[in-house]
Amino acid sequence: MRIQKKIYVLAFIALLSLILAACASEPDDNASSDSNTTEGGSQGGDLIITTPSDAVSLDPAASNDTPSSDVQRNIFETLVTQDENMENQPLLAEEWEQIDDTTWEFKLRQDVTFHDGSDFNADVVKANIDRTLDPEIGSPRAIMYNMISEVEVIDDYTVHFKTEYPFAALPAHLAHPGGVMISKDQIEEDYAAMEDGEEAGTVISANPQGTGPFKYEEWQPGQQVRLVNNEEYWGEPALLDSVTFKVVTEDLTRVAELETGASQIANSLSPSDVAQIENSDHLSVQSQDSLALSYLGFNMDKEPFDDERVRQAIAKAINKEEILSGIYDDVGIPAHTPIAPSVFGYSEDVEDHEYNLEEAKELLAEAGYENGFSTTIWTNDDRQRIDTATTIQAQLKEIGINAEVRTVEWGTMLEQTANGEHDMFVFGWTTVTGDADNGLYPLFHSDNLGEPGNRTFTEDEELDDLLDQARQESNPDERLALYRQTQELLAEITPMVYIHHQQYLLGVDDSVKGLTQSPTQLLNLKDVSIEE
Repeated sequence: MRIQKKIYVLAFIALLSLILAACASEPDDNASSDSNTTEGGSQGGDLIITTPSDAVSLDPAASNDTPSSDVQRNIFETLVTQDENMENQPLLAEEWEQIDDTTWEFKLRQDVTFHDGSDFNADVVKANIDRTLDPEIGSPRAIMYNMISEVEVIDDYTVHFKTEYPFAALPAHLAHPGGVMISKDQIEEDYAAMEDGEEAGTVISANPQGTGPFKYEEWQPGQQVRLVNNEEYWGEPALLDSVTFKVVTEDLTRVAELETGASQIANSLSPSDVAQIENSDHLSVQSQDSLALSYLGFNMDKEPFDDERVRQAIAKAINKEEILSGIYDDVGIPAHTPIAPSVFGYSEDVEDHEYNLEEAKELLAEAGYENGFSTTIWTNDDRQRIDTATTIQAQLKEIGINAEVRTVEWGTMLEQTANGEHDMFVFGWTTVTGDADNGLYPLFHSDNLGEPGNRTFTEDEELDDLLDQARQESNPDERLALYRQTQELLAEITPMVYIHHQQYLLGVDDSVKGLTQSPTQLLNLKDVSIEE
């Protein structure tokens, strides 16, 4: 079943009271509504979003995951933002231009202050980029900006980005969640804490100070993060009093809370739960095509996955159509490359490994594993990923591979796969910038082994060279040709089996108005309101 891109609006009257907003950690299912307008422009009430995983960190330089980014993007802002078509638009920068092959000039807004009262200016931009690139910080997002050789302050509201080579995708990279602006005062406070022995990001994560439409109020790790309306926001204020990101790991429990009114948004929704939501008289399903990939990755540092034939055999033994129809109810499309069709650089002509058990057995025998072997498939505690791993487990048994499925908590999964402790793993990646550089360079370049994104531990000189050339090429047609070669080479190397490009599904209470979700999965909450 393919979900249509619209919300079927049904009748429902159930709003949360200001009492609920004050006690968001324990939602009251019987709360009444209150839509009084506050001084900051809010229409009142607390929006409660249930999410399967907690944020890893509220310091943007210390995380590279969607749950963290969903919270951070409401506290912090970037110089550039992207619209629903992934087109670059101004945000903290009013305009920009490339003034020579390796220099970009950005003109900044002059009416912006941080939540702590400090000013946003060119010095702040320099401090943020320098911090992200600082080896002592060890940011997994440094790869997004490692082409920047210098950030030069021209005047209070003009900054030059100098790059080591021509890099056409720089504005899109500055729209990435890793490019958000943190208060310079807080950056300096965090560095001071590091000198006293604290971990990098400790100060920032404990009380993040951005310029966004919501301000940080509270984080109860493993339970919820609560943000409140920034009444002094430089632009049009947000409409809500507050937003609570509540951690509910079980997707069926997220549906139950949505049905009872304990929350207004279930993020995300399993395809198997769509019918239940659509049968409700006050809930709807919202869908969004994505830039995301789900995949089975190999740890190429471990035997037998260091053998290309073994990886190719497994790729031929996996029936993607069975996974897509049986687990995702055909919500999404089969993947044959790492990047989705709407990403710049995608090539529809690249051939992937076709499902063929006989060829899979032959490749295993050639590699010396005619009797198969035993291994593990890791995944985090997400029902669809667990089901995918279990289906792959059954499919691999057909060629003699006995795979144990191990379910690992999200934060632990990130840490241990970064350390290379896994064999195979079911995981995902979103090309946040809409450009193939972000969908290929972090995942497959040897500079990014482990935490930055390359959890398959792919190391190939030819692949590195293609990726380097593509990110340094300014001609769009030449970049497309290089990315096609890259995807063809990846089909041969087979560091992972591309499963599908998903559609994001949300369960939404009909009282929620103005909600959109970007193709990067992040929720757009600034213009959301709760109405009777």
